[in-house]
Amino acid sequence: MMPQRREWFGEWFDSPYYHVLYRERDHREAEQFMENLVNKLQLSGQHKILDVACGKGRHSIYLNRKGFNVAGLDLSEQNIEYARQFENDRLHFYVHDMRLAFAQKEFDVALNLFTSFGYFNTEKENEIAICAIAESIKTNGIFLLDFLNPYTVVHNLKPAEVKLVEGIEFYISKHLSEDNFILKDIEFSDEGKTYHFQEKVKAIRRMEFLRYFETAGLTPQGIYGSYQFDPYVAETSDRMIFVLRKD
Repeated sequence: MMPQRREWFGEWFDSPYYHVLYRERDHREAEQFMENLVNKLQLSGQHKILDVACGKGRHSIYLNRKGFNVAGLDLSEQNIEYARQFENDRLHFYVHDMRLAFAQKEFDVALNLFTSFGYFNTEKENEIAICAIAESIKTNGIFLLDFLNPYTVVHNLKPAEVKLVEGIEFYISKHLSEDNFILKDIEFSDEGKTYHFQEKVKAIRRMEFLRYFETAGLTPQGIYGSYQFDPYVAETSDRMIFVLRKD
């Protein structure tokens, strides 16, 4: 039997070039968002937090340093290998696919941050992932999902750009596919070898998310449009951040 081809996110997120291209992500903004999140959700050190699709763990590590008990999950073995150097008795990392249940009513809060969703090919997989995350949350617990605002992103796609990072020229092009995926093609050469990766994120609309949440037994408590938790405005907001309570 032929080996199954890895899904794009498993391949790209495990590539060292992913971290080269995105090395300049704003850690200060991420930390300020965590501060705002802690205040908004009124979290205390007694709350146990699940960070789904945690990447290299920057949010998990920061929250743990603030005194929280945190578990970080990510599909990338390289990300988790890196994050595990920061583990302690209140911070643990696991290689895990968000489409599979991780725990049963174990966490007070689950987080899915920085558009770490919308990668799957089917609506059913999106629904399964939301339901699996919801299973990990205690009754009356909170799920916060931070996603791009599809309305502003689609209307402001930059067709092409070149980024020079660590001596590598990344040629990046973006477009919206017929099946409503935001496609980002990344091409570059390094040490005589040419590479091509494609990021693929579904432009999931608010009403679609609300259907997933209803199926998973999650009730919206608010929808916000920025990391400062400003009200969400479809035409202008940078983000689409859902705060939900587990029924």
